[in-house]
Amino acid sequence: MNRLAGLVMTLSIASSAIAAEPTLESKLIPLVNGHKGEVAVAVKHLVTGETWLYHADVPMPTASLIKFPVMVEAYRQAEEGKLDLTKMISLTKEDKVQGSGVLTQHFSDGVTLSVRDAIRLMITYSDNTATNLVVDQIGLKSTAETMEKMGYPNTKLHSKVFRRDTSVFPERSKEFGLGSTTAGEMIKLCELLNKKELVSAKASEAMIEHLKTCDDADKFPRFLPAGIKLAFKTGSVNDARTAAGIIYDPSAGPFALCVMTKQNGDQRWSPENAGNRLCADIARECFDYFRAKAATAGTPASTKPTTAQ
Repeated sequence: MNRLAGLVMTLSIASSAIAAEPTLESKLIPLVNGHKGEVAVAVKHLVTGETWLYHADVPMPTASLIKFPVMVEAYRQAEEGKLDLTKMISLTKEDKVQGSGVLTQHFSDGVTLSVRDAIRLMITYSDNTATNLVVDQIGLKSTAETMEKMGYPNTKLHSKVFRRDTSVFPERSKEFGLGSTTAGEMIKLCELLNKKELVSAKASEAMIEHLKTCDDADKFPRFLPAGIKLAFKTGSVNDARTAAGIIYDPSAGPFALCVMTKQNGDQRWSPENAGNRLCADIARECFDYFRAKAATAGTPASTKPTTAQ
């Protein structure tokens, strides 16, 4: 073999190796395509800026994920002096609603708790009754109004939880249920949160601490290595599963991820629900991808988003 032929073969082998390197799209598209239901995904590495988007501008039902923007609005009002987070609220029988949480099942009528504690219950246990208590304090329309001013027009709380009669967006309630957003808008909120620019640095730190207590182990945390920290919120209804937040990898740096599904074929209420598994599988694939990329010396990550339709 002459020198030129050898050089050509070497370059060809190198090119093949580069081409064979996995991308976020190659790792995530098979998961998305294998899901029986509609899917939207947005992922962004918060250091390198590498981004992958799939139907990220399509409005989707939030289920309890909307409680994240509700928390943002509560902290915004507190920052402006319009809401006292230490204010005590009395729980009444009429406040109690069904579904996730602890207040309805485990607390007596007349118990008092602070607005801040209601926010904690809303995020940690996705407590529906606590959410309605917070919404009563901030106003039902305020979350959507603030999100629109921030540039997130699809992020809306439509009504109180299990109180469809209170809806301020009746048509959206029919289509999306409790709330609506896009995967892209959720990622932008997460990015601001990570920069400590969501409301303020102090408020961002407080909200991150709330989100780190989310107790949903069936979605993002499920297949991640033990000890990996997350600040996230999820949502579940019969035909939809959602999750969004920040996954902190000490080796590769943090990344923001949002997975949203609707019209799911699998409507089981179990950890093996396909929507839960999709959230968990995508989180693990992203984690492995960014960790492997960080371990490859001298390989800068792209700062341009890749969008799959």
